[in-house]
Formats: sequence, structure tokens, C-alpha cells
Amino acid sequence: MHAFDWLNHQFSFFGLPVYWSDFIGNIFALLTVVLALKRLVISWPVQILGSICLLVASLNVHLTGNAGRQIIIIVAATWGWATWRRNKANEGTVVVSWASWPARLVLMAAMVIGTGVLGAFLKAMNWSFYPGAPWWMVLCDAWIFTGTVIAMYSQARRHVEFWFAWLAVDLVGVPLAVHSHLYFSGIVYGIFFFMVLAGIRDWASRSRTEAVASPSPRPEPEPEGALHA
Repeated sequence: MHAFDWLNHQFSFFGLPVYWSDFIGNIFALLTVVLALKRLVISWPVQILGSICLLVASLNVHLTGNAGRQIIIIVAATWGWATWRRNKANEGTVVVSWASWPARLVLMAAMVIGTGVLGAFLKAMNWSFYPGAPWWMVLCDAWIFTGTVIAMYSQARRHVEFWFAWLAVDLVGVPLAVHSHLYFSGIVYGIFFFMVLAGIRDWASRSRTEAVASPSPRPEPEPEGALHA
């Protein structure tokens, strides 16, 4: 028996069958949100560990899109980890801000187009759920994958909008996880919903505070003897 085979085993969680990989991965995921809300750099390595466990859980129930999502999270978290460390080294803390409206429109378009393209690909390859799975299930799988990519990108850029992307993922993730018998994931997605709302409020407040606290550029001194109109 391999050292990590136990991750594929189930146990009873208040009468519900739960994979150990699903349970541990989501505990790390919850901790990641708490640490991200506090803007702590350690949130990134914690997220990587959680995603490794959730990758195993997704493969157990043939959620290909969600499994691919965990791989994307691991890659993006490595980049985000480096970005936050650099920002903290330069600023003394992790500085957050709102994205510009053009950037928001690009993200929203990417969400819609990405979901459609990925959904069509997963459907054609029969890589989501099971061969012949209905379109609504495949598109939900693709929505979660695409939303996660957008959330990870926005989080690495330290934009408040990353919380809204996670909110969009959660609204689909709860019923999809329950339907896929990942019951603990469904419970955690529900908890995420309220944590995301708290994150939006906190980061939005910090964004305004840091904007006010930022010193305005000092005017260039006028040369001696300069004439005034």
C-alpha cells in the first residue's frame, strides 16, 4: 500500500461519506481564505497543499474540470506567492486596490467566453463527470474552472475583484459538489460564501484607506528667481 492511499478512503462525517482528501483539502482551503483576508503571504503555500489534496478528491469522482482547476491553482499560487512576497518587500505590507473598469470588463468577458470554450472542449472529449453528461453539468464544471483562474489572477494582482470571482464560483460550486457526492466540499463552499462577503468588505475598506494614506507627489521646487504670473 502506498503511503498516501488513505487519502482515497472515506469516513463518516455526521452520516455522510467523505473522502479524507476532500476533508483535508477543504480544511486547508478554509485556512487559505482566512489568511488571504488578513493579507498574509503564507496563504499561498497553504493553498498549494490544499489543492494537492483536492486534486486527489476530484480524480476520485472523475471531476476532470475540477482536477484541472487544482493544477491551475497550484501553478498560479506559486506565481502569486512570489508576487506578494515582492510587494511586501517593497511596500512593507501587501497593498490591495480595485481594478480599473477596462480590466473588469476583460475579466467578465473572459469568464463568459472561457466557460463556453472550455465547456465545449470538455463535452467533446467526455472529460467532465462521465461520458454523455448533460450540458448543464459540464458548463458548471467549466464555470468553476474558469472562475478559479480569474480569481487566482486577480488575487495575485491584489485586486479586490478576486473576492467577487470566488463568489461566482461558490454559487455554482455548492450544488455541484453536493450533486457529485463531495458533501464536505459542499459544506465548505457554503462557509466560503460568508467568508467571501467578509473579504469583500475588508479589502474594499483597506483599498480606500491605503489610497487616502498614499502620499501625493511633492511638487517640483521652482528655480530661484522664477517669475510668477
